[in-house]
Amino acid sequence: MPDYHILPAQRLTGAVRIVRPAPPRSVTLESPASDVMTDLRHAHAAIFDSRASMEAANEYMKQRGVRSLLVLNQDEILTGIITATDVLGEKPLRFIQERRVKHSEILVSDIMTPLDRLEGIPLEVVRRAKVGDIVASLLDTGRQHTLVLEDDVEGNPVVCGIFSLTQIEKQLGASIPSIEIARTFTEIEATLTAGA
Repeated sequence: MPDYHILPAQRLTGAVRIVRPAPPRSVTLESPASDVMTDLRHAHAAIFDSRASMEAANEYMKQRGVRSLLVLNQDEILTGIITATDVLGEKPLRFIQERRVKHSEILVSDIMTPLDRLEGIPLEVVRRAKVGDIVASLLDTGRQHTLVLEDDVEGNPVVCGIFSLTQIEKQLGASIPSIEIARTFTEIEATLTAGA
């Protein structure tokens, strides 16, 4: 067993204060993209089982305060992503009509966006990107989220981060117009600048 040492400590006397965290850095479209990435190397990913019910996934999103879950199979392998929009939008209604099932019978795997329809941005690209690049990329795909990938020691892709349009809006302190409203990056930038 290693030899551990007792650390020196001092008695508390007088006025002792508690450190306050530094205020969050303000984020602009010119900020590094990493400023708005949820880094899964430092935060737990919001994950869910593909075999669970869609209703259970919705409840879990509410509990965690998130709008998306990474969906894993029984082998802990990523199979897709499910969002609040998937759960609360038209997908469940279409599924009920097509399959003639009850709302409570819909599984996560039934309405999630499957892995083969997801994209990921390599971490080395993110390190050189700006927030505006991420916004433009999300709007171009019409998606609310995109994954960030790096290779593990064997060269296999691993999800190490995620970008969320909702989170970016919070950090920018402004709403980002949808792709139908803003067709160019200049229009997006003008809208965000006007809101600041």
